[in-house]
Amino acid sequence: RKRLPMLRNKRHFGSICNVDLILYMCMLRMSRVVFLHPDLGIGGAERLVVDAAVALKTRGCSVQIWTAHYDPAHCFSETLDPDLPVVCVGDWLPTSLFGYLHALCAYLRMIYVALYLVFLSGVEYDVIFCDQVSVCIPVLRLSRHRKKVLFYCHFPDQLLTQRKSALKKLYRAPIDWLEERTTGMADLILVNSQFTAGIFRETFHSLSGVQTDVLYPSLNTRTFDQPSAEAQSLEGLLPEGTSNLFLSLNRYERKKNLGLALEALAALKCSLPLGQKTNIHLVVAGGYDDRVTENVQHFTELKELAAQLDLEGCVTFLRSPSDALKVALLRGSTAVLYTPSREHFGIVPVEAMYCCCPVIAVNSGGPLESVADGETGFLCEPTAEAFSKAMERFIREPQLHRGMGQAGRRRVQDKFSLEAFSDQLYGYIMRLSQ
Repeated sequence: RKRLPMLRNKRHFGSICNVDLILYMCMLRMSRVVFLHPDLGIGGAERLVVDAAVALKTRGCSVQIWTAHYDPAHCFSETLDPDLPVVCVGDWLPTSLFGYLHALCAYLRMIYVALYLVFLSGVEYDVIFCDQVSVCIPVLRLSRHRKKVLFYCHFPDQLLTQRKSALKKLYRAPIDWLEERTTGMADLILVNSQFTAGIFRETFHSLSGVQTDVLYPSLNTRTFDQPSAEAQSLEGLLPEGTSNLFLSLNRYERKKNLGLALEALAALKCSLPLGQKTNIHLVVAGGYDDRVTENVQHFTELKELAAQLDLEGCVTFLRSPSDALKVALLRGSTAVLYTPSREHFGIVPVEAMYCCCPVIAVNSGGPLESVADGETGFLCEPTAEAFSKAMERFIREPQLHRGMGQAGRRRVQDKFSLEAFSDQLYGYIMRLSQ
């Protein structure tokens, strides 16, 4: 960049070599980035993709998001901006066959999206950012002019499913093989945490020598900095006299271990004097999609568990709360209960800390890197007893909430800011573009 002013003086033009000119022209030309994502809903992976797209757009890149499913009524608000184009193709393809073969269908859908992009769309691009499903990478290699591919690994897909039968093992074997081979075809591989980087090396043995850089998910604070239009709605949402609100914020999936929050609340109520029991409430909120059988089933299971634990008057269940309501809940909560074990990263603790809300999380996976134990919250064993003891500390020591909340906000600003995320990602894109 130090040489760029020389271009203003014709006498110096000849002194710049062809390589410098090429690099200069690359810097002048807007990088064109296409994101490929299977289902643009409202989960953590989708949050990262949207934030990445917005970050590159603000840096002057031309950005599009391509997906096999997109519902404007069930999406992050940024995707509704006409300046952030979302292209949906292949939604007519099934997501499963008679409730089975989800992975195979996801692969076929993403292959279709990639084929459409390469051969039918006419879209020009420099870099493809794909995540979750790597099988589309070989298809992208069929492009007339070879394009660079950045693959973001949230977590190896083969570790997200159980193999309880020989038939399931047989079904998954070629899919697992394809995942490893196609992931290795990317020009650059990023992971969301040091934890995931370690799991990546342990899982993909043939890729143990491949460099993986850590790009922590960031927090787009625009939503959290705006006054919440729904803040007053908490008054009608919670029972009168609620002084300690605990919040569980996760998708309605069994792997998120949401039942632990209910069991911890039940244990807490058993350990408190009668006068304090009535002032405690738990809100279980998270992403919910009627198309996803597990979401529907697990929501019912959690309501049944709450009834079994005699917590019906102490728990409120919310499905897919709006951004404004989510912020209001985070601002008004004593602490967030983050219950998944071995979570890849987990953006919820970061969101909570930015809202000055302490976090009680399981002491494994991503929270080991995002939550500072004893400073911005507590890291606990995944048991009702351990979580309830941490919850009780906030009730008996009210000053903890304020101190840990302020420390959490500082930690997010220092370690997980959108600016740091944008700088790092933009650097990767520019490197691939050249």
